[in-house]
Amino acid sequence: MNFERLKEKLEILADAAKYDVSCSSSGGTRKNKKGALGDSSVSGICHTYTEDGRCVSLLKILLTNHCIYDCAYCVSRSSNDIKRAGFTVEEVVDLTINFYRRNYIEGLFLSSGIFKNADTTMERLVRVAKKLRTEENFNGYIHLKSIPGASDELMQEAALYADRLSVNLEIPTESGLKLLAPEKNRQDMINPMRYIQKGIDQYKEEKKIFRKVPKFAPAGQSTQMIVGATNENDLQIIKVADHFYKNFNLKRVYYSGYVPVLEDKRLPSLTTEVPMLRENRLYQSDWLMRFYGFKAEEILDPNMPFLDLEVDPKLSWALRHLHQFPVNLQTADYQMILRIPGIGVKTAQKIVQARRFQVLNMDHLKKLGAAVNRAKYFIDFNAGNAYLKYLTDKNLRKLLVGGSSSKFHNQFSQQLSLF
Repeated sequence: MNFERLKEKLEILADAAKYDVSCSSSGGTRKNKKGALGDSSVSGICHTYTEDGRCVSLLKILLTNHCIYDCAYCVSRSSNDIKRAGFTVEEVVDLTINFYRRNYIEGLFLSSGIFKNADTTMERLVRVAKKLRTEENFNGYIHLKSIPGASDELMQEAALYADRLSVNLEIPTESGLKLLAPEKNRQDMINPMRYIQKGIDQYKEEKKIFRKVPKFAPAGQSTQMIVGATNENDLQIIKVADHFYKNFNLKRVYYSGYVPVLEDKRLPSLTTEVPMLRENRLYQSDWLMRFYGFKAEEILDPNMPFLDLEVDPKLSWALRHLHQFPVNLQTADYQMILRIPGIGVKTAQKIVQARRFQVLNMDHLKKLGAAVNRAKYFIDFNAGNAYLKYLTDKNLRKLLVGGSSSKFHNQFSQQLSLF
């Protein structure tokens, strides 16, 4: 084995994979067995930090950056003059196992440029996962990228060996995709997602009848959209996400701020800043739809199609619906408590439990974990709340913005808080 060449491949293909952000906690349940290697049942695998503060990592690479497509937004586009490389199936397997044994990683995230055709590429990805599972007894986390246009037979096999599958929608709208990637077909992206969704539903039904059923993409599927490469507004983007959550039961939709890497008249200029804050606001909106009971059309509407970059979307909604406040914490239902700025899901649950035993006040709210600097303007207690005098003040927004503080002073930092 030529270790220098392998190292060069790793540098090229790991760097090319960094633009794909759709990897996080797996939710997988593969357990270690006697004589096997790896375990994804405890915390799964992710690219950041788990809730208990542990950092779990994965080998995130492309199988190859050779690609037959010339997508304007992609650094691996066929017309781009870059170094090209490709791993063999055996090289990816050896890297994964050796990195795992050295405790560098806990799993594999494998994507690829499309070489020759979709089925040839997907077959190679499946071979990697199959070899890891059947020959190396690897039970760690495996996330495979589904290749648009791949056959149902290959998708079936991929779902049996991978924990999670994902097909990137890439551009939020079909018109945007046709502009920047005219060779690609949106339906080719949707077909594998539909097949996996039906397979997961079938697995759940069979699991009710049979004790042992082969796992089928146990961590579900996800997708990713590039934000800022085309002129879609935020309302269009969150409606697309909402559609796929409802109709494809996706685990996650990821949003990736467009990074200008190529000069093209169809794209923003190379001096355009990466829309990190907009990306963060989209993630916050996504959270509202998934965990807070908000509908896409509540967060934004045709008269306000872009998210407010100055305040988070829940606070923005509250400022536009002041007639629904103040909320009495002692009597309000759980769904309305969730809509109070500064109160998250866990705090709302604690409030509903705690009010059964005592009459709540501001001190209780602090102890329950609420961001009182925001919540205090929107809540009412049986004993009253002096801050409610500001609820109808025309300077309320200014008070809230001025009273909020964040450790993320740079809007283009690599990580932003959700709320």
